[in-house]
Amino acid sequence: NREEGMGSKYAQLVMGPAGSGKSTYCEHVARHCDLERRTVHVVNLDPAAEDLRYEAAIDIRDLVSVEGVMAELGYGPNGALLYALEYLLEHMEWLMDALDDYEEDYLIIDCPGQVELYSHIPIMKGVVDALQNAGYQVVGLYMVDSHFISDAGKFISGIMACLSAMLRLELPHLNILTKTDLLGERGNDSDAMERYLDPDLNLLRHELEKDTSPRFAKLNKAICSMLDDYSMVNFLPLNINDPDSLEFVLLHADHAIQFGENEEPKDRYPEEQDPPE
Repeated sequence: NREEGMGSKYAQLVMGPAGSGKSTYCEHVARHCDLERRTVHVVNLDPAAEDLRYEAAIDIRDLVSVEGVMAELGYGPNGALLYALEYLLEHMEWLMDALDDYEEDYLIIDCPGQVELYSHIPIMKGVVDALQNAGYQVVGLYMVDSHFISDAGKFISGIMACLSAMLRLELPHLNILTKTDLLGERGNDSDAMERYLDPDLNLLRHELEKDTSPRFAKLNKAICSMLDDYSMVNFLPLNINDPDSLEFVLLHADHAIQFGENEEPKDRYPEEQDPPE
């Protein structure tokens, strides 16, 4: 029953292409929450993961791994990953049973990096549906590497990938521009960053046309007009080494799934300690 447990089960679905900082985000947000005495549990849903730098409460590799599929069936890496995730969908009771231990907690779900999983292949949509049917309120976080902003074509492709995931998964959704600490002075210039956090498609189109053949002008205009018409994609910046930046993203994610709205206010001061005058 989807209504059971509503208000007590929460999850972040951390998505994005390979190398965009998904696992690093999961590692750092788990550490940040631990320091803040907030309980979260990280779930690894990437069957191709190798060395995890966080402690996974649930790990899909305990059910199926890409390495095992490749060895047993002779598939290549991409085929093995799709097979492993289809196997998960066919055995969702394994994941649901594992989640029983964390019913009252907040999950951070580290997902695979193949972008087709969030567009035309319905696997992650199936995972989302299963979580929602189990009563979880889920927010999607789509990670885009900030080096994309150095090239208009790359950045527009990143925006399109974000929009595709938003429309496909039908979740409350946040787009995260990761690794902003690597941008140097540019990352600290709020005016310069604003054009990327709230993308100006006309400006991006003009930049794109400088680097592409004139014969693509109509295509560039059509793509940018389509993205502008939807007007749904903007970004939150993330400097993984800045606790305030992490907290900023967490607050937006919590707000998207109404986490904490039914919690009783916590007394900041123990009974034996009086508040400062």
